[in-house]
Amino acid sequence: MDQVVYSPGFAGGEVVMPPSKSAAHRALLCAGLSGGRCLLSNMDVSEDISATMGALNVLGLTVQHDPEKKTMLVEPQKPCPPGGEIDCRESGGLLRFIIPIAAALGGRWRFTGRGRLPQRPLGVYADLLPDHGVAFRTEGGLPLEIEGKLTPGLFAMPGDISSQFVTGLLFALPLLDGDSEIQLTSPLESVGYVDMTLQVLGDFGVHIDQTESGWHVPGRQRYTSRDYHVEGDWSQAAFFLNMAALSPEGAPVRIGGLDPHSLQGDRACVEVFGSFGLSTHWEDGWLVAQNLRAGEPFGGLKGQVVDMAQITDMAPALSVCAALSEGETRLTNAGRLRLKESDRLAAMEQAINALGGKAQGVGDELRIQGVPHFTGGTAQGQNDHRVLMALAGAGLRSQAPVQVTDAWAINKTYPHFYDDFKALGGNAHVVQLG
Repeated sequence: MDQVVYSPGFAGGEVVMPPSKSAAHRALLCAGLSGGRCLLSNMDVSEDISATMGALNVLGLTVQHDPEKKTMLVEPQKPCPPGGEIDCRESGGLLRFIIPIAAALGGRWRFTGRGRLPQRPLGVYADLLPDHGVAFRTEGGLPLEIEGKLTPGLFAMPGDISSQFVTGLLFALPLLDGDSEIQLTSPLESVGYVDMTLQVLGDFGVHIDQTESGWHVPGRQRYTSRDYHVEGDWSQAAFFLNMAALSPEGAPVRIGGLDPHSLQGDRACVEVFGSFGLSTHWEDGWLVAQNLRAGEPFGGLKGQVVDMAQITDMAPALSVCAALSEGETRLTNAGRLRLKESDRLAAMEQAINALGGKAQGVGDELRIQGVPHFTGGTAQGQNDHRVLMALAGAGLRSQAPVQVTDAWAINKTYPHFYDDFKALGGNAHVVQLG
């Protein structure tokens, strides 16, 4: 097992965000469904994106990555087979997107995965697909087999489990031979991700109408092949805003590659970190972040109550910021964090307490009492990329090094994170154990 050791030190500077994993997933799938040649720009390969590339290969497509130009060329190689096995690795997004797509294409398909993915919820599809012509066979989680061809109609589903189920249906239903309705039976969480899906679908020529309770999806549509630029990742920007907030010297961070008008829900990180006390502004296309009160007790940061329903991926970074902010912070409506790559509520509670902070999970909340600094120690990374990256900020205000297990979990979404952190003057050293 490898662990990363974070220690104090941070000079600030410039960092360009990697492409949005969420947008890249969506663009790859739309390109594959177009049946034509599509050149995607601003594309990197992480473990999750590699899994999506592999899924497209199974569907009869080739995906060629040019790392120097940061492009991916997607084009058909052979007709889509009548079934096969798709390894989703640890990507919950890919799994929930590709199941209804494969059902719409028809045939017999098997889905596998690893890590916590086999245990992540799929009950929405287990309830919906058999009523629409698709057999759904599982002994609980993965492996999962489906067989048949998806038929159009009414798809009534809850909106408070995962927006990924909605996105999966939005990909698949336009391919069917009749119109369909998605009807939400509870309020939708992570609205921004569905908005992003609708935007990318529209960019690839698919039209969907919003209704009072969900969406009307016309059938018999065709995806249009095109070249497409993938925007930068706001979810990853949260980790660098966290560093700017916790920098003892108030070192400024200039973050590039972001769209200030993006539909990504985690664009809210600017407002949320601002509520703790971080100053931000835009300058020549760069988001500039700086803690102008870094020399004050607790770095001038104040605890907040933050509703996590729409911004769950931001929770690990916010947890670390909260742990070093004056007063109490409550991260509310955070129950879905228990169903991620790790139980992130428990993971952040344990990490903060292991490093000398004060955190307690209560139901679907994480309650954090701020301390002026961490004392250092060892925290469990839980093989969760966001836990690893969030705890980089912990090392900036710790009296002793912060050691975190499962160092290479970052490869899931951001393989170059340590390099980018070091380029900002951060100290991160990966040590091989055993």
